[in-house]
Amino acid sequence: MSSQQPERGSASQVFQPLAGDDPTTIAGYRLAAKLGAGGMGKVYLSYTPGGRPVAIKVIRPEFGEDPEFRRRFAQEVQSAQRVQGLFTAPVIDADTEGAQPWLATAYVPGPSLADAVVAHGALPAEAVLLLIAGMAKALHVIHGAGIVHRDLKPSNVLLAADGPRVIDFGIAYAADATSLTGSGVTIGTPSFMAPEQAAGRKVTPATDIFALGQVAAYASTGSPAFGEGTSHGVLYRIVHEEPDLSAVPERLVELVTRCLAKDPGARPSISEIIELCRTANAETVLRRPEDWLPGSVAADITVRAAAPAPVQTPPPPASAPPAAYSPTTPVAPATPPPGYGPPVPPPHAQPAQHAQPTQHAQTHGPYRTPAQAQTQAQAQAQAQAQAQARAYAPAQFPTHAQPYPGHLMPQAPQPAKRKGSRGAVIAIAAALVVGIAGGATIYSLLKDEGKQAQNDNSAQGNGTSGGSPQGEESGNGGTETSGKPSAKPEPKPVDYKGINLTAGYHLTLGDDDVRPRDGEDGEYELSYDTGGYLDAESMDGNLVLLDPGQEGSLAACRADTRFTKNIYVNRLSKGRQVCVTTGSGHMGLVTVQGFSSEDSPSTYMTLDLTVWRNAVNTGSGS
Repeated sequence: MSSQQPERGSASQVFQPLAGDDPTTIAGYRLAAKLGAGGMGKVYLSYTPGGRPVAIKVIRPEFGEDPEFRRRFAQEVQSAQRVQGLFTAPVIDADTEGAQPWLATAYVPGPSLADAVVAHGALPAEAVLLLIAGMAKALHVIHGAGIVHRDLKPSNVLLAADGPRVIDFGIAYAADATSLTGSGVTIGTPSFMAPEQAAGRKVTPATDIFALGQVAAYASTGSPAFGEGTSHGVLYRIVHEEPDLSAVPERLVELVTRCLAKDPGARPSISEIIELCRTANAETVLRRPEDWLPGSVAADITVRAAAPAPVQTPPPPASAPPAAYSPTTPVAPATPPPGYGPPVPPPHAQPAQHAQPTQHAQTHGPYRTPAQAQTQAQAQAQAQAQAQARAYAPAQFPTHAQPYPGHLMPQAPQPAKRKGSRGAVIAIAAALVVGIAGGATIYSLLKDEGKQAQNDNSAQGNGTSGGSPQGEESGNGGTETSGKPSAKPEPKPVDYKGINLTAGYHLTLGDDDVRPRDGEDGEYELSYDTGGYLDAESMDGNLVLLDPGQEGSLAACRADTRFTKNIYVNRLSKGRQVCVTTGSGHMGLVTVQGFSSEDSPSTYMTLDLTVWRNAVNTGSGS
């Protein structure tokens, strides 16, 4: 499914009006226009509560009815939400359990590579080098999240003003699991498949490298490297014949040829691809100017720029005072445009309360669903009311929902009563006199207690920090939150020599007998991914590659903050050391001792491992 593929032409063609069979809302997102459709569903334009445009991809009902698709789709969405790269369209929201699964990605104003080539012809070599370098960096973070794209093709690459964006990573994997793929529904484009895909063999990150070479050939010539025609004919040529690179510019031939190697092991790594792009660019730094695309292609970006989200603020309650003017408050049009009005709820439903997003959410805040924005607005209103109430109390008073005696709470206007009003006034005055006297007494009693609590809170400042486990450890300096010296001794190192960690296996540092166990993707503490990298997948886990000659130790691993989630093994050599921090509070030091030989039936690395258990303050208070 192509996520943001409108038709070429004017803005009216890019943002197509909703048809009778299109929904008007998806889980609180108001749909403003249709962007396109593909083999897996339809794509719509919507907005976050802060006004940022998003692309909502609604999966076809046939796929949603397949339980295996749902299982894999949920897994891929969870992995895709971890992908945060400069050259990817991030997944910001999703529903994998609803009647029709959907996911929302950031909207990218720009044509796809496929549309740009069809409309304007092949790109110049300089633009292709920048395109491939950006796509390689996108694949680096995608593979780092444990995802193989499987469907990397020109229609899944968007051309933005500041570089390309790779979209739809991992969705083809979910589609492959359904019975639809065996009954005439084609997922993926044969012209951009790898030989192992066409032959039904195992798919690895090297599969995406082959597709990257095909994209480079297409972008520079305007034609697929293995020609066009029937699917069977194209797939046969991909498996058995060499590509036609006669029209590829000479500067790109080496890059394309190496990527299109039939043997996955012979294809270049991500870092090698970026180096090939740099070398082909006269060995200068690959810089991406604002005009990296031809002018005709850049003009399509302007056409696809989404208009600001329409204001959808409901009228204020009749009893509420008029809102104060703010220069940052958008002015609602007198008559909302067609299609933007609030949906009519069914007779049995309660009217929805639409909260206006704050200025921070509009400009700087993270993406939030409409439901989350409403909850946040209610919480902010409650907090403001409590803050106003506390303004009447002494500063040392702790915060409570109910006021102390003598604490004057602002009261909402009440309707006037004709009878008993004088008696009520006398009663209120008497209560105030008693309350003020009681408040003075409580203020005197709690004054010292408030100071003591303030001192205690100051002593606990480091313990409540939201930083990383390493930051908390170094910030506390070996002391407990109470300020007293910690009685907890330094952890003792435990050594494990000569571990052969096979690709596709993982290590758990908390095990008494640390040994490789099968599995590379499941929140493991340290795994050797078949994509060719060490991976720290556990929550709050990370890796640090120490510099050559830097002595590895517990102190060095605690102090170094050059965190990453994965390290490609082609950057490792004998003697290099990697610090490992797990989400369960353990630390480890990996020392590389070697790698499997070329004639070995398995791929593995030999390492020594030193483990310090419970060496990190996890914030659990233990």
